[in-house]
Amino acid sequence: MIAYLQGKLTYKDPTRVIIEVQGVGYEVKISLHTYTTLQDGESCRLFTYLHIKEDAHTLYGFRELSEKTMFLDLISINGVGPGTGLMILSSLNPEELHQAIANEEVRTIQGVKGIGAKTAQRIILELKDKMKKAESPASSSGTSAPAHNTVRNEALSALVTLGINRSVAEKNLDTILKSRQGTPTTLEELIKLALKNS
Repeated sequence: MIAYLQGKLTYKDPTRVIIEVQGVGYEVKISLHTYTTLQDGESCRLFTYLHIKEDAHTLYGFRELSEKTMFLDLISINGVGPGTGLMILSSLNPEELHQAIANEEVRTIQGVKGIGAKTAQRIILELKDKMKKAESPASSSGTSAPAHNTVRNEALSALVTLGINRSVAEKNLDTILKSRQGTPTTLEELIKLALKNS
């Protein structure tokens, strides 16, 4: 098991990064929350989880250990795979998810793309006691967004990678950006809004 990777960030987009460790580039799937904490070219450490399937070995990475722990809790639930766990942590940061589970906010969890009422209830039922006992993870602030078009293109790329139909994603992004004209929108915020509207 690979517990963490420490090296230079050589590539990042809202859904994945490449970390170079002693000349080897590791591709790692990340959440939107982790994306906002990473700076281009920095030396960083990502706490990782290696998911092994018959046809693929996939690394999932998290900037904070608390987010990795939350991810492991989510994928321990029947019906919640790594892709769904990452989608949840891209829509809600660890602090928001912790609060939603502890306060039994089914609607908040159900607001995540692909999460139905039964899955949301199962997540709460299986994790609420653990969340009530555990300390809430400190949420970290996002980074400032780049130019409008770049933000839209990066958001679109992330949404398509997360499995949302390209034309649906484009329509949602354009609607959101039109309604927020003049208000700066971060990449994280834009993707979260689009995930809720998909």
